[in-house]
Amino acid sequence: MFELIPQPYWQVLLALLLGSILGAQREYTGKAAGLRTYSLVAVGACLFTVISIGGFNQFLVDASRYDPSRIASNVVVGIGFLGAGVIILRGVRIEGLTTAAGLWVSAGIGMAVGVQMYGVAIFTTVLVFVILEVLGKFDIEEWLLHSRKRL
Repeated sequence: MFELIPQPYWQVLLALLLGSILGAQREYTGKAAGLRTYSLVAVGACLFTVISIGGFNQFLVDASRYDPSRIASNVVVGIGFLGAGVIILRGVRIEGLTTAAGLWVSAGIGMAVGVQMYGVAIFTTVLVFVILEVLGKFDIEEWLLHSRKRL
């Protein structure tokens, strides 16, 4: 069965799975950007990366001028722009930074899958999940804020 379906399709599906894991965690904790958003970012980044690597070979006139990293670098810029849109200043409190960073890293995971760095993509997904789930429960930031006030 794996031989019948070309590799890029499996890559997009893996990006969907990994983005969904992070998005489900965000959805479960009630954040605005959740399952669909994180999944779309990972899938889109993977797709753009796959396209940048092999999608333009038939149009090459001079292979020495071909740089597949150009599209990938623009994915990073585009996701940064998307992430900036979710950051909100409410009085003295900034909201959305974790969501913006999560979307950014979700794109990175999708790009890693797109360049066939599956181990790094899976490891990063686990690491980010731990950061979001475990560190979020400890609320270390709030503890540090109160510690600083006591000094």
